[in-house]
Amino acid sequence: MSCTSCAKGADGKPAGCKNNGYCSTSGCNKLDVFDWLAGVPLPGGQTPFDAVEVRFKGTRKSFYRNAKLLALQPGDLVTVEAASGHDVGMVSLAGELVRAQMQRKNGSTDTYELRKVLRKSTQEDIDTWHTARKHEDETLFAARKICDDARLDMKVSDVEYQGDGTRATFFYVAEQRIDFRDLLRKLSDRFKVRVDMKQIGARQEAARIGGIGPCGRELCCSTWLTDLRSVTTSAARYQQLALNPQKLAGLCGKLKCCLNYELDMYVEAIKSYPSQNAKLKTKQGAGVHMKTDIFTARMWYLFKSPGEPAAMAGFPIEAVREILAQNKEGVVPDVDLHMVEEPAAPAPAGKPTDYDNVIDGAEDLARFDKKGKSGGRNRGRDGKHKRPSGNKQAGGPANGRERREATANEPKPLEGRQSDKPAGERRSRDHRGRRRKGPRAGGQATGGNPKPDKA
Repeated sequence: MSCTSCAKGADGKPAGCKNNGYCSTSGCNKLDVFDWLAGVPLPGGQTPFDAVEVRFKGTRKSFYRNAKLLALQPGDLVTVEAASGHDVGMVSLAGELVRAQMQRKNGSTDTYELRKVLRKSTQEDIDTWHTARKHEDETLFAARKICDDARLDMKVSDVEYQGDGTRATFFYVAEQRIDFRDLLRKLSDRFKVRVDMKQIGARQEAARIGGIGPCGRELCCSTWLTDLRSVTTSAARYQQLALNPQKLAGLCGKLKCCLNYELDMYVEAIKSYPSQNAKLKTKQGAGVHMKTDIFTARMWYLFKSPGEPAAMAGFPIEAVREILAQNKEGVVPDVDLHMVEEPAAPAPAGKPTDYDNVIDGAEDLARFDKKGKSGGRNRGRDGKHKRPSGNKQAGGPANGRERREATANEPKPLEGRQSDKPAGERRSRDHRGRRRKGPRAGGQATGGNPKPDKA
């Protein structure tokens, strides 16, 4: 912005807008116009142009005749004529520049058929206007609920009240024609105002609502773009862009308007390039055109010969013209498919870079490739995982290996040695070392019925 009030202050922090939402030099508002004739005096004897440009809610603007020759400046609130009653808006442009704007938009500078500016808005007019504007959000939600109940295939995107609060305009988006005669009666009975229905497109809806585009800036259609031209997929093809709807579509769901900004430059550049339909006949095979990079002035071709893998190579424009000229004479040249490879940058002097371990010892990237498991039995073998001293018996072995060796050196019990416990209290063990249930009596097996004595 070129407005000094929006620039940074003496402390370096943003000063903020001090024009009550209007900036007379450039955009604080939607579709602002820079008045480069502001402050330039008119030649002697010439009367100022008797029309002003008035801005309303969103992107709606209109021209009004200043029949009373009021001293109006950009940013003044004025009360103007409407279809029924009056409306309140803000002067966005005044002076001789309005004549040029009318010539560009309407094709004529005749002001006799324009509606008139009644007066500068009084405080009563402003209060009535603000009161009506406060009901817009409530009216919008209620209107959407009424349309859903009526099962109408339409979307109410915005509501704008007239300055005197007697009329409301509903902007809606619909794919087909809607019979909303019954809807008009319901809306009029509900809100007690005269209702106008105006159908708009998806781009007009995005311009009225506004938003932030994928580029990080406010939408072009809501800030400065007034000529919403059609955008086709050929614009993306000329710019060598992938036909991905998620990347090429804007917030309105249509193709982005910015695809047309640089389209003329791409078209002019591609006209001077060789035809994309021509094939390069070489000893390495026939080259089929894949893409064109106008920034590096290269054309990329795909070569594929029988029994060999396909290869992609890019040639400068002059090299492509030379090969095509040789093919026209019946010569099949021998080309180097690696001729476009740029020389590798020399490595910096000093310690060579270790690409295997880029963290330089902080973490070993190959630590997961080590074989073996550090289980509970092996933890005693590592000096880092010693058992606490409180669990050892006094004078006992220090680790698992010593305990196993001490156990192996102990005398084993003699075979057939009987326990001191009576037979009824002894329990047998299975092959897993677990105790079996039930008493063991004599030579009878436990856990089942005793075997009968043989006769």
